[in-house]
Amino acid sequence: MARVTVLGAGSWGTTLGLVLHGNGHAVTMWEFDPDQVEALARDAENKKFLPGIPLPADLRVSGDLPGALSGAEAVVFAVPSHTVRDVATAAADHIPCSVPVTNVAKGIENGTLLRMSEVLSERLERPDAGSIVSLVGPSHAEEVSRKLPTTIVSAARSERDAVLVRDLFMAEHLRVYTNTDLIGVELGGSLKNVIAIAAGICDGLGYGDNTKGALLTRGLAEITRLGIVMGGRPETFAGLSGMGDLITTCISQHSRNRYVGDQIAAGKTLQEVLDSMVMVAEGVKTTRSAAELAKKHDVEMPISEQMYRVLFEDKSPKEAIRDLMLREPKRETAQDCPA
Repeated sequence: MARVTVLGAGSWGTTLGLVLHGNGHAVTMWEFDPDQVEALARDAENKKFLPGIPLPADLRVSGDLPGALSGAEAVVFAVPSHTVRDVATAAADHIPCSVPVTNVAKGIENGTLLRMSEVLSERLERPDAGSIVSLVGPSHAEEVSRKLPTTIVSAARSERDAVLVRDLFMAEHLRVYTNTDLIGVELGGSLKNVIAIAAGICDGLGYGDNTKGALLTRGLAEITRLGIVMGGRPETFAGLSGMGDLITTCISQHSRNRYVGDQIAAGKTLQEVLDSMVMVAEGVKTTRSAAELAKKHDVEMPISEQMYRVLFEDKSPKEAIRDLMLREPKRETAQDCPA
């Protein structure tokens, strides 16, 4: 049994806390909002983010960051990607270098264009992402909390670190694979959210299965192109953190990113959509980073480019789809044509 602290008591943080507790670990969840800390303790349920799932009496919830981290033998960062830097900065002095750190956020930081393991490596002063693992894959909290069969990936630079985190989370209903392609796993898990926004637009415009099939296939192609240029391995993008997460996010009614696209297609502004949501749609901020990465590495990412224009330049979704369809004809395979 290990003492594990989960930073962030949203839907996924709460769910992972329950998985760890179910595996016999002593779990403390840290939550920054005092009102939410009080509600979790009072209701023994996360009614705001994960309604209907009871919390065990011995699953501790705290609003005191140093106190929550005291004595922790493993730490999980389950906060939104745009808050990872601030939380890591506040937590750095309370997480010894010997304590393994797991990231579960799927995003690329705006401005710096850093992946989450890179942000943590910088703020926790762990060169080359030492003992930092990203745990990602097709895994909606709503389903994992109900113990529906789910499979994810524990990715780290070293197999030893990946295995350690795998063994913390592996359960009858949660199968965890390992992967040492940390770059590819993180990029796949982050960039698929941009394609999910496009999938929501397709749904909102009433397009069919042909459109969705094409979108997922070509979306995966551009994610893979960028990922390989940035150092990821091609086969990673055909795995759980690539194709698996992409499919799930683009078809699921649980997907926040798909919802954003659907609502924009219905005529709402991006701000109106975001204001109506309780949880964070990581793909919105990632769309900015994807556009900058594509430009930086000179990689053609037409779907991501059109999503940027729809979200941030008020381009009509129908016009974006039309422009994608009327692009210059090309061969399909990368060997024949790099775009």
